[in-house]
Amino acid sequence: MYAGSPAEDYVAARGLEEVAARFGLGYVGSAIPGHERYAGHLAIPYLRPAGGKNSVATVRFRCIADRCVKDADGSYLFFKGEKERHEGHGKYLTLPGDLPRLFNTASLIETSPYLVLVEGEFDAMTWTLAGVPSIGAPGTGTWRDYWSPALYGYKRVFLIAEDAAGLTFMDQLATELANASVIQMPGDLDSNATYLQYGINALRERIGL
Repeated sequence: MYAGSPAEDYVAARGLEEVAARFGLGYVGSAIPGHERYAGHLAIPYLRPAGGKNSVATVRFRCIADRCVKDADGSYLFFKGEKERHEGHGKYLTLPGDLPRLFNTASLIETSPYLVLVEGEFDAMTWTLAGVPSIGAPGTGTWRDYWSPALYGYKRVFLIAEDAAGLTFMDQLATELANASVIQMPGDLDSNATYLQYGINALRERIGL
């Protein structure tokens, strides 16, 4: 139900329409019984290459309701450098009982001397658009010790921090990775906002590519 949906408009506004199909993004226009809570949400599948093409390990659902992501004038809040207003509910919904997972693990089997680690799916998609292998953790405090060994073999792992909480998270993770470089984004912007404001080359330049 993605084509022509509010989710397609939202993703396009974030400049990610080029990679939407690659990540299998969807929209819950209607829901089967038991899944009504996800109606109206952007669906973000966690694809797994080990299970074959488009094998899905889980799905996260992101709120894109106008009252939460747009200002009174109808413009998206992120265009104004403002935080979205998900009052009284979380920005994301996860399937009951689902454990935290890394997003875009297909990057881990690409041939590359470097890897970018970010918080969140949209930032990982943005680095993919920039041609840089990237994975996303679902937020601060979600890191699992058994994820770290997947990063040991890289010449350099760029840990992208967007704000004070993210910097603390990435600094702590860097103590476990001898190949890590913590990179703070300008003006507390996340990777997607940096791309929208400064262009895709600004991301590559930030990590010295």
